[in-house]
Amino acid sequence: MSETDAAATLPADARDAFKSPIGPVYTDAAALLADATRPIIAVGDVVTYHLVDAGQTPAVAVVDGRTERDAVRPAVRDAIPEPDLTVASEPGTVSVSLVRALVDAIADADATVVSVDGEEDLAVVPAVLAAPADATVVYGQPGEGMVRVPVTDAGRAEMRERADRLETTAAFWRLVD
Repeated sequence: MSETDAAATLPADARDAFKSPIGPVYTDAAALLADATRPIIAVGDVVTYHLVDAGQTPAVAVVDGRTERDAVRPAVRDAIPEPDLTVASEPGTVSVSLVRALVDAIADADATVVSVDGEEDLAVVPAVLAAPADATVVYGQPGEGMVRVPVTDAGRAEMRERADRLETTAAFWRLVD
């Protein structure tokens, strides 16, 4: 399996399972940060922008230069720290290289920005599964705000249920378990 192969793919019949937030939704980054435990892992450009703008650079940020399929505004793009690495991941998938980069970034003591050539939306799944206990994963909920997922046994169990709806490879589970 190559690094750009899909470790997980979202089948069309499972899309609805990923539409509802799995944690509280915030429109105020300061309120989210007040409730968040550390480290913070951000999935999405706009989420990362709001956290940085509120004074908190995430320990890990996964970005793709897009929001709701459109390019992010220049102000958003310019506020996000320069990427430390770039990986490819097709829309509706999580590539092996994206999962590996995410797992490595979570383990790294330094803040890491992972840029995705393709789409980063599904990176929230391995982020929650691979994050240390008591971390916080934040992702964007289109049209609503930022979702805060506490990495607890319950949060992981809910994400695992969603992951079970994906078409996954053995490599996906080896990397996140």
